[in-house]
Amino acid sequence: MLYNAYEMQRSMLAGASALANFGAGLLNNPANPFSYFGGGPVVASALEVFAHAAAPRGKPEFGLNQTMIDGKPVAVREEIVARKPFGQLKHFVREGVQGGPKLLIVAPMSGHYATLLRGTVERMLPVADVYITDWRDAKLVPLSEGGFDLDDYIDYVVDWLAQIGAEGDARAHMLAVCQPSVPCYAAVALMSADKHPNLPRTLTMMGGPIDTREAPTAVNTLATERPHAWFQQNVIATVPMLYAGAGRQVYPGFLQLAGFMTMNLGNHLISHWEMFKHLVQGDDESADATMRFYEEYRSVCDMTAEFYLQTIDLVFQRHALPLGEMTHRGRPVDPAAITDVGILAIEGERDDISGIGQTKAALTIATALDEAKKKYLMAEGVGHYGIFNGSKWRTRIAPVVEQWMAAHSG
Repeated sequence: MLYNAYEMQRSMLAGASALANFGAGLLNNPANPFSYFGGGPVVASALEVFAHAAAPRGKPEFGLNQTMIDGKPVAVREEIVARKPFGQLKHFVREGVQGGPKLLIVAPMSGHYATLLRGTVERMLPVADVYITDWRDAKLVPLSEGGFDLDDYIDYVVDWLAQIGAEGDARAHMLAVCQPSVPCYAAVALMSADKHPNLPRTLTMMGGPIDTREAPTAVNTLATERPHAWFQQNVIATVPMLYAGAGRQVYPGFLQLAGFMTMNLGNHLISHWEMFKHLVQGDDESADATMRFYEEYRSVCDMTAEFYLQTIDLVFQRHALPLGEMTHRGRPVDPAAITDVGILAIEGERDDISGIGQTKAALTIATALDEAKKKYLMAEGVGHYGIFNGSKWRTRIAPVVEQWMAAHSG
């Protein structure tokens, strides 16, 4: 019922958005005298803001067609090098550029598409041969493809590291943004124990919930103050018949988005008010910047119920990894097995998703790893989103990642 109610509301808002967009265009038409005086510009701006907020959204594109290397423009094209039911491995091929460190960016499976990391990819393209995990919207995966849980996530990461290793340098670098820090860390521990030839040279984790007992945030509190059964009963929905994954149990992306919006509702309302004022003043450039952010932020996808519930249980409620109780298909995940990977933990001072100390815990539990292979960065004045996007990421955080990779490139 929840998903069907949402789809009905989405359809109604889509129609209202189209009408509002038409009205805004009419009032902004130079041939319309009301576009120059009276309340015309104000009403048009209000309609435009509503139309943008209510419009349905699909999967965005990366749109990274060019990068700059040594001051020269280099064409970039996307290539899918591996496909699995719940995701694909995407390679950003820099035309005419050979060599350079290979970097696997592991995008979060937390309600948004991998394009949320567009700024992360864009910044690393001049210095690395970049791959990214492009996760699939669970509502589009037929039931015949089976399920997807945390164990499968770890398997995907290991397989894709092997895929990248087969194309050149056997040992790539890996960067995990937020949620994938736990499965990526587990993958590194398992590969270390197996002496896997494609063990990554470095693992950089940014704002990851390795140990959520440290400086709990509102997200952590929500996950711990309710029993596991509450999440099963209240946030899991069944995909309706109009999608390829009809009948699949999922945690809907629209619920995740609602949660994030509610956490900072005041900021989001102010952003839309500022957008409205920019439109009234004719400052289209500033208004477009806000619109572009929300185009991405509101583009959401579903994740499988089993993956979501397992993450709630193991990561947020039982703290299985830092307590040494995490397993992968019945096999213990031992952080002490990590001895030959450079681990960089990055946290934001103002991160309201992963508190200070949660990612740093990855360094503490790697008890057999030499201190020279551990590094911690606390980015002052940076929130969760700013760790991997924006000017502070580009100028203050990315250079540290580059240096760490260069220092451990064999």
